[in-house]
Amino acid sequence: MELDISRIKEFNDDELKQLIEYDESINQDLIKVADAVRREYYGDKVYLRGLIEFTNYCKNDCYYCGIRCGNRKANRYRLSKEEILMACKEGYELGYRTFVLQGGEDGYYTDEIICDIVSSIRSKYEDCAITLSIGERSKSSYKAYFDAGANRYLLRHETADKAHYEKLHPDVMSLDNRKRCLYDLKEIGYQVGSGFMVGSPYQTTECLVEDIRFLQDLEPDMIGIGPFISHKDTPFKDCENGSARLTLRMISILRLLFPYVLLPSTTALGTISPTGRELGLQAGANVVMPNLTPVRYRQQYELYDNKICTGEEAAECRGCLEKRIEAAGYRAVTDRGDVAR
Repeated sequence: MELDISRIKEFNDDELKQLIEYDESINQDLIKVADAVRREYYGDKVYLRGLIEFTNYCKNDCYYCGIRCGNRKANRYRLSKEEILMACKEGYELGYRTFVLQGGEDGYYTDEIICDIVSSIRSKYEDCAITLSIGERSKSSYKAYFDAGANRYLLRHETADKAHYEKLHPDVMSLDNRKRCLYDLKEIGYQVGSGFMVGSPYQTTECLVEDIRFLQDLEPDMIGIGPFISHKDTPFKDCENGSARLTLRMISILRLLFPYVLLPSTTALGTISPTGRELGLQAGANVVMPNLTPVRYRQQYELYDNKICTGEEAAECRGCLEKRIEAAGYRAVTDRGDVAR
């Protein structure tokens, strides 16, 4: 069966499966077309998002994650409101107009505290987008954060296959609830981001096809994917890491299926391959997230082993990424970069 990439939006499941499973005869064509589509929608712009990893406490025990509650070796931390605002100030002075507050599902940060932090950022930086990535909450909580000034929310579904989800998570977590959260966020009015791991334990090509079908139903504004990378203090410590090659292929496929989407080239991709982030941009990604977390905490936010960029100051991190982006043939920009629907 020959595949005509120009009709990818019409592919049935078998055709998508074949495309995912490395038909090398069309590999370069796929990347070339994906890059052309991103340039049609976004030109050569790569949007920089200031990432603040403000807590590594988490109530969940996901089997793949280094900050899972069951990891007794993790060195835990929480940023104060003042530390978060200081990171935003530094980021704003560096030109960032999007802040991403990411953390584990930490009950210490109640709705009242989250709303206070968000409203404080909003009052100081009216021209900035505020993104939250703090996991599963109630619809009323999401609405409260939105009313306080948050306007984007990232919540990766990780896998849309129920049986696969149950192999990656304890029984108290459910794919149905994860999906419920994503649809709640959309209904409230957030710009919503979802995504999945590539190459996670027990994943099949059929799982990846199901991820695509779920995203087509959700129609998110942002899609974040990255390779699975094991962590030494998890049940999956001996599992094989995901493939940079397959991750890049999935980025290109997602760009063609969702031409408007904001698509990061992730730190995980840069961790698994020295030029991973550059290759991700060339495959169709158009977002990178320099780290604004105070350096003394960065190594403690260890979702997976050997995470890169944990020792750079914020300005150094931005400078390094700008050079990498330019070397890949693109241009770093710091404006909000809203989705091009």
